[in-house]
Formats: sequence, structure tokens, C-alpha cells
Amino acid sequence: MLAGLLYLGSGVGLGAVALAAGVTPGGRRFSTGLTRRDAPWLAGAVVSGGMAAPVLLMWGLSRTSASAASLMLNLEGVLTVLIAGALFRENIGGRIAAGLALVIAGAALISAAPGAGGGSGSAGPAGGAAIAGACLLWALDNNLTRRISAGNPVVIAGIKGLAAGSVNLAASALLGMSLPDAGTAAIAGLAGFLGYGASLVLFIMALREAGAARTGALFSTAPFIGAGASLLILGEPAGPMLLPAAALMAAGVWLQSGERHIHVHAHGSLFHEHTHVHDVHHAHAHDGTEPAGERHCHPHQHEPFEHSHAHLPDIHHRHGHGHGR
Repeated sequence: MLAGLLYLGSGVGLGAVALAAGVTPGGRRFSTGLTRRDAPWLAGAVVSGGMAAPVLLMWGLSRTSASAASLMLNLEGVLTVLIAGALFRENIGGRIAAGLALVIAGAALISAAPGAGGGSGSAGPAGGAAIAGACLLWALDNNLTRRISAGNPVVIAGIKGLAAGSVNLAASALLGMSLPDAGTAAIAGLAGFLGYGASLVLFIMALREAGAARTGALFSTAPFIGAGASLLILGEPAGPMLLPAAALMAAGVWLQSGERHIHVHAHGSLFHEHTHVHDVHHAHAHDGTEPAGERHCHPHQHEPFEHSHAHLPDIHHRHGHGHGR
């Protein structure tokens, strides 16, 4: 029920934003609309990240402390990187790999600590396994969403919220659960709009510019904020493993965020559509209707060329790499 309210709040809130801005699923205001080719990727993201993962998270939260659960959510970034490299062939450098090892060590340290719930600052086996399962599903969701990240992020996140929220609420009704009072439901909806909706819009924008692995790695900073908030707002005591685990994870995030990737690479011929400005990668001709010097969106052709500069695996740099790069 709570998972449904969170995602429905996200979908309704983003739907209102889209309507106010005149954005439609197939329209292109400042970003391209979605097409039929995007449907399988979007459906996979909705099912894995919108329907199944939140249920596991809510179940795990009921069996562990909020501070421990927050740090356990670092596994989402780790698993996002692993899936990006293993299944989607995204390049992962040495700093990313070393940072992953530290985050995994921190998550293992806190999940292995005895006790669960009651503000203990640790996650028991059942709660930890559920949260880890949610992280795996969200990591898959992140990589699937990367494939459609050129689309309008408000539309993508809004569709995901409406679909996931409706299905989870229907499932909870079938299980005999009743809606909470209006005030509680409104608070859950607002939390969903901010924590799932607005957050996901920014996350999709980052996927477009930095790829799934780097975005997932940097997203690992969020659980530290959650852990700190649980201590300050909920008054949970810091368990003996909380601070050592946090130190390991912080070091891992620092390593991952400091990566610099540069080499000579070739751009092949590419025809696609996304929001952009005129830069070295967008020297194409225009028909005069596009706003000069502003971000705009239209179908455009990239001609083949080769150059060298620092870059991330954005939608223009999803090329292969040689050994050691």
C-alpha cells in the first residue's frame, strides 16, 4: 500500500507538471517524446523498479533500522555499475572498480551486524536480503531506463509512477488492505513526488549525460544523507558498525566520483533526436526555426569524425574501448 501511494504521488505530481508545461508522451517541447521502440525498455523499468522493488524495500524497512537500510541502499549503485559493465558493455575504469569494492565492503559490514530494527543501526538477514533484492531490481531499472534517457524525463518518470502506483494499490486492495486516512495518504504522496518523482527526473537527465555506471556510482551519496537524517529526525542511535561502514562507503564514492576518462575515439554516423545545444558534437545544419543559443530538440544527423577529449559514456559516447581504457 505504501509503495503504491509513493509511486502514485510521483505519477500524479509529474503528470500535473507535464500538463502545466504542455508536455505529452509523444510531444517534443524541450525533449523528444517516446516511441514504440522505447516501450519494451520502459515496461521493463516499470515492472522491475516501479512494482517489485518498492515492495521489497517496504518489507525490508519493517525489519531493520532506517539508518542501516539507508546505507544498504548503496548496493543499488554497486549493482547498477556491475550490470552496466557486464550486460550493457559500459566501460568501467580502475577508480570505479576500486570504489565498488569499498562500497561492497561497507554494505557487507553493516548487513552482517547482529540485530535488526528498533534503531539498532544494523540490518538483520531477512531485512537485509529484502533491501538487497530491491537494490538489484532498481539497478536493472537504471540500466533499462538508460536506453530511453534521450526521451523527456518528466514523461518517463510520470508514466512509471502512474503505472507502478496503480498496480501496487490494486494488489494491496486484493490482499484486503485499506487506504490510510487522507492526511497520511497525502504525506505519502508528497514524499513520493519529491523522493521518487523529482529525484527520478534528475536521475534520468544524469543517465543521458553520464551513463548508468557513473550515475549509479554518484547516486551512492544519497544513502549517506538518509542515514544521517534517520539519526537526526528519528533519533536512532548509531550502531557499532554504522560509522565504519559509512567510512568505507564514503571512500568508495570519493574514488568513483573522481574518475577522468580521455582517449582518441571515433564517432560514427548517427541519426537521432534529443535536447541539445550547438557544440562540437552538434555542428549540423538547421532550418532556421530552432532558437539560437538555447537548448532545443529536433531530429538531427551526426557525421563521422574522430577526436580526443575527456568524456563520459553519454548518448554520444557509447563506443567500444581497447584494453586498459
